[in-house]
Amino acid sequence: MGGKTFDVDVVIVGGGAAGVGAARSLSGEGLSVWLLEASQRIGGRGWTQSVDGLPLDMGCGWLHTADRNAWRQIAEDLGWDIDRRPAAWDKHQPHPSFSEAEQAEAHAAFAAWHDALMGAPPASDRASDALPEGGRWNGYLQAMSGYISGAPLERISAADYIAYERAASQNNWRLRRGYGTLIAANLPVDTVCRLATPVERIDTDGTSVTIATPSGDLRCRAAIVTVSTNVLASDAIRIPAALDDHRHAASQLPLGCDEKLFFRIDGDVDLPAERALIADPHDADSPVFYLRPLDRPVIETFLGGRSAWRVSAEGVAVAFDGLLDELQRLLGSDVRRHLRPLAASSWSANTYVRGSYSHALPTFAAQRGVLAAPFEEKLFFAGEATHVDAFSTAHGALESGTRAAAELLATFSGQRGRR
Repeated sequence: MGGKTFDVDVVIVGGGAAGVGAARSLSGEGLSVWLLEASQRIGGRGWTQSVDGLPLDMGCGWLHTADRNAWRQIAEDLGWDIDRRPAAWDKHQPHPSFSEAEQAEAHAAFAAWHDALMGAPPASDRASDALPEGGRWNGYLQAMSGYISGAPLERISAADYIAYERAASQNNWRLRRGYGTLIAANLPVDTVCRLATPVERIDTDGTSVTIATPSGDLRCRAAIVTVSTNVLASDAIRIPAALDDHRHAASQLPLGCDEKLFFRIDGDVDLPAERALIADPHDADSPVFYLRPLDRPVIETFLGGRSAWRVSAEGVAVAFDGLLDELQRLLGSDVRRHLRPLAASSWSANTYVRGSYSHALPTFAAQRGVLAAPFEEKLFFAGEATHVDAFSTAHGALESGTRAAAELLATFSGQRGRR
């Protein structure tokens, strides 16, 4: 941008699913729209990385609630192949120390906890307070929370969890080309996109918004802010003091910590396809391995909560070594020579994300509405954390971007009517 001040109608801050959704809704409306993305790619927490010719979803990978997921419709309209097979999470695991009967017990314990939470939410609003005292499978349930929310149940709002569950369906499908690929492919051509352009400051003066970047300032009529809650709650972007309520709301909707590590399967080894395998069902920090997802020669490893934080603290090499030890214990000594590290995410260490996806802290689920509220008809807010019942998903992010764009267009229309 060469240090020059540019005047445009709308700036979208952040190029993830919410930013793309906002841009799609503003496309063709006769407005000049710029999208500023801090990283060097579009997609945000939707990122498909091609390694060894394999499209690996390093962030979101499932079309959750696929029957009502707008990304599913977009994929179908483009003629993309959708894998509609059910996920392996509830299938029998080929586990040496977790019998079929024990697996049934663990699944029943999860169902009982879920039903208790949904039927009689604890007054504390802590999801952990629905756990049975001393329950044999409490560690398993905490591990599930790590994958679902990236945080222990003590930090999960029951009301938030219930809102999601009441809106969700059990249809969770996948895109063979990758979820991140779909998101990145759908930025409209009439949106001016500036990558590697982090926003440092946002100011409003009553008539316009100024967006400050290392390359210069950009003045616009209004902006749509889609950055993650952990970024908004930090001092990474300086915002007006009048937005303290938004910043506080973001702090009560923190991102959990989830990471993925992929192994390549080389050579001829007898491993089933589409099977999930938990390392230790009694360990709240246990990783889960997904064997041959989409029948591909990989093992996709899910780490949640503290086990995911350790990837950042100890390094990817240490994490891969520890996971290889677990896989050897679970699948036999021969498997190790057929596995090699392929790729790893690092969402918590990413300066422009700082975590995985949002969860409401106990008693703070209503902060999603606070975070979504427009400010002075100049700033509009989107992102998965602003969605009341599809948070933590790419389709929730898309819907939030569509909602913020509609609010902006209504404001612009009202301003014309007052002239």
